[in-house]
Amino acid sequence: MTQKILMVLTSHDQLGDSGEKTGFWIEEFAAPYYIFVDAGVEVTLASPKGGQAPIDPKSELEDFQTLATKRFNNDKETKAKVSSTLKLSDINSDDFDGVFYPGGHGPLWDLTENQHSITLIAKVLANKKPVATVCHSSTVLLNVKDSLGDYIIKGKAVTGFSNSEEEAVQLTDIVPFLLENELIKRGGDYQKAADWHPFAIQDGLIISGQNPASSAIAAEKLLTYINKLR
Repeated sequence: MTQKILMVLTSHDQLGDSGEKTGFWIEEFAAPYYIFVDAGVEVTLASPKGGQAPIDPKSELEDFQTLATKRFNNDKETKAKVSSTLKLSDINSDDFDGVFYPGGHGPLWDLTENQHSITLIAKVLANKKPVATVCHSSTVLLNVKDSLGDYIIKGKAVTGFSNSEEEAVQLTDIVPFLLENELIKRGGDYQKAADWHPFAIQDGLIISGQNPASSAIAAEKLLTYINKLR
């Protein structure tokens, strides 16, 4: 049977009160997406609001282009899927073998406390299926609890966009919170590599990547784990 992965994108396009736009980071979507589809996986896209998922305009700058982003830029079919994502509230977690959350700053605002996302992750993990995040999307793990009422990341090795990386992009005072701090507050065993270096870690069913450069590694870990479950 064809494996199925759900990718959950942000619907949020405002970078705090800065007047600048945000959304999802193309590399963090494109690299995992093509790893999945090239492996024959059926990928479904969803977002809190459904419809067009906003792209962070900075991720379209020349400095951030990769083979995956260039492929996406010329892929009308996938662009059409990004513009017509399903509504997260309509998603049945039982339909998928795993879930991947691309990052970008958007998720900090609309996925951290999104009840549909929290419920989805809790159900996926309870059904012994993996969840992967990268960069700022590790925020989706913050408020998910297990059947005993403990945070799912308590005592778990996790990563996400670091304080020093946030400072480097000069958004420390713009974001609603610093992700590294919040992961630690929830009892997570926060780990990281040097700024901008690829780093992804798996602890049980939870896979997380530190930054955009880590998106492909996180996706490979998710795909490998799903293959083991077959």
